[in-house]
Amino acid sequence: MDITTFFGIIAGVALILGAILLGGSLETFINIPGFMIVMGGTLAAISINYPLNEIIQSHFAAYKIFALRRHREIDVVNTMVKIADISRREGLLALENIQTENKFLKKACQLIADNADPLMIREMLAIEIASLRGRHHIVQDVFKRMGAYAPAFGMIGTLIGLVQMLAALDDPTAIGPAMALALLTTFYGAMLAYLFFLPMAGKLRSRSQEEILHLCIIFEGAKCILENNNPRLVYEKLSSFVPPKERRHAR
Repeated sequence: MDITTFFGIIAGVALILGAILLGGSLETFINIPGFMIVMGGTLAAISINYPLNEIIQSHFAAYKIFALRRHREIDVVNTMVKIADISRREGLLALENIQTENKFLKKACQLIADNADPLMIREMLAIEIASLRGRHHIVQDVFKRMGAYAPAFGMIGTLIGLVQMLAALDDPTAIGPAMALALLTTFYGAMLAYLFFLPMAGKLRSRSQEEILHLCIIFEGAKCILENNNPRLVYEKLSSFVPPKERRHAR
């Protein structure tokens, strides 16, 4: 599990709950109709805005914010250097037998084994990146929209509460619940947007950029191996993708 994501959510919720409990009772901040307005309205608006398959896809992809980084950039670089070493010692065709769960790395090895044109590899990289960005953009955009809709429905709930309060001015017992609805829906909308939805979109964007960088390393490495399969030269070129402080730990 990604400790920063877990810590951020736990710390945010704990700070809000702590502030509530220090100032009064938690029950004061529980309002089922208000939560229904905000969450129900947000989900309804998202359902109107996106096809069902994209909504399902985005929520299944949300688990990525809790996943640990499986590979750093230097790990991907070292993998491509090892592949260059295999191709130099055993020949390009030996790369067909490399077993990996990474479908992009498998494709790169197949392209090297087929002695593909480096220009074609560059074109395939551009296509893969464009396709990946398109898929990830939909997922990120769903959560960005939810982050925009939640405060808006919080304001709608506030207006509903104010109307109910003004309509019941002659009944003092009805003013309190109406005012609670008016204020708590704004609170719910802001909390959901700024503690959950927008940070989730930001973390997914970061993971998307990470995957694109790994793609660039893999396909650039494949091109380098086809042009010159000297492992040292491959590393020198690919090390540009790695932060300088990590390069000395490579080989």
